[in-house]
Amino acid sequence: MITITPKSLRASPKGASALRLAGTTRLGGGCLLLASLAFASLAQAQSAPASSESLTWNGITLYGIVDIGLQYQTYGAPANDYFPAATNTVIQKSSRQSITAVTPSNLSQSRVGLSGNEPIPGGDWAAVFRLETYFNPQSGNIADAVKSITQNNGRTPGQQTTNVDSSVDGQAFSIAYAGISSATWGTITFGRQTTLMADGVSKYDPMGGAQAFSLIGFSGTAPGGGDTEDKRLDEMLKYTAKYNFLHFGALYQFSGATGSTNTAYQFQLGGDFAGLSADAFYAKKYNAVAASALSLAQVNDLAIPLGTPGSLNCAGCTAANTVAATVSDNQTYGVMASYALQNWKFFGGYENITFNNPNNPYVNGQDIEGGYKIVVATATPYPKAKVYDYWWVGVKWTVLPQLDLAAGYYEYTQNAYAATGPDVGCSTKANSKCSGSYKAASFLADYRFTKRFDGYFGTIWSGVYNGVANGYDFATNNISTTVGIRFKF
Repeated sequence: MITITPKSLRASPKGASALRLAGTTRLGGGCLLLASLAFASLAQAQSAPASSESLTWNGITLYGIVDIGLQYQTYGAPANDYFPAATNTVIQKSSRQSITAVTPSNLSQSRVGLSGNEPIPGGDWAAVFRLETYFNPQSGNIADAVKSITQNNGRTPGQQTTNVDSSVDGQAFSIAYAGISSATWGTITFGRQTTLMADGVSKYDPMGGAQAFSLIGFSGTAPGGGDTEDKRLDEMLKYTAKYNFLHFGALYQFSGATGSTNTAYQFQLGGDFAGLSADAFYAKKYNAVAASALSLAQVNDLAIPLGTPGSLNCAGCTAANTVAATVSDNQTYGVMASYALQNWKFFGGYENITFNNPNNPYVNGQDIEGGYKIVVATATPYPKAKVYDYWWVGVKWTVLPQLDLAAGYYEYTQNAYAATGPDVGCSTKANSKCSGSYKAASFLADYRFTKRFDGYFGTIWSGVYNGVANGYDFATNNISTTVGIRFKF
């Protein structure tokens, strides 16, 4: 499939009034989608045959997922109504107390969407498109991870609610692309969509990328090729195809300007043989962004007039629309596979991710996803390259036609990347540049009551060690247990 994604129009907030306008724009986009869905649903009811199982009319299909559950954590932070998963399913720096909460999108991201497939006369080509809006069913809000960060600007970790970066950042459409598709030649699309790496991780994760039960589903580091904001990309041209037992793909992200700043490219090559499926990946992303909350001192600096000592010199920047960020150029190699044997399926994957200082550093005021801005950009965070070795294994057992049991183990290790001084080669918690690791293990049971409705129960343990545990002052491990239901249409 080839996918090309045009760059999303991004809001450029200018003070409180612009923020209200940005919020109105997002709400308007959501209302437009709902109106479209209502029309499609009505048309389906009036025009589709009574025996039809899909909500399709004239090649346009309405679909969606509503996923919601109840979760208990041994060490978490209070739930956030905007963060896509609502809670820190795996251990974070703000995790400090037991949490019981209603949580969204535990097994699958809750969404509503429209897709289209229009055959083109004279061959096997068709025009295709897809629009998806991600939402949180427990609050009714459009899912917005960066908003969860801005809500915690100026707070210490001990005061924060859940806030973690993501590629789901309040966009009216988290997925929006169009293109052409052929069973013979593949599919090419342009717009905002998931990357090849993200598609592969979801395919080869025993938990299918579930936010409540998978480290790689929650954090986005592996599917994002180092940073979770890059799990989905704007202005992307994407191609995928399958010929006999081979499958391959390529993508390129345009930046809207000349040069390599904020561009990306990926390649995929794999194949299927008997019960084995395997893929190899390469990814390069320039100016990858990892957003975080501002400190109280940084929030206070925002109020200093432009051009005066201590000012952050960011026009239109407020605590409600800005974040701190680490910016890097990332390179990833990956290999992933699965093997099906009767009612068993085995999974495994490995990624080597290298983080380097960016060739073209961002300055204060740089726009990022969702119309937010970077106000404090750490543009040279790596004295030498930071390297993650990220791997996972797992199994899924179909006990009954309606019941799947799955288990997975996830781990990444970090090198010691201090270049000089006493921390060179260190492996303690005292410095974030020391070597360390993040580990997680999970179990999931999923029972399908009907084709569209299922219930699930699962738990995940996570823990941090040595340099990765730097800043985890309240707890270094967490157990999160979730029970829930999912309706798909």
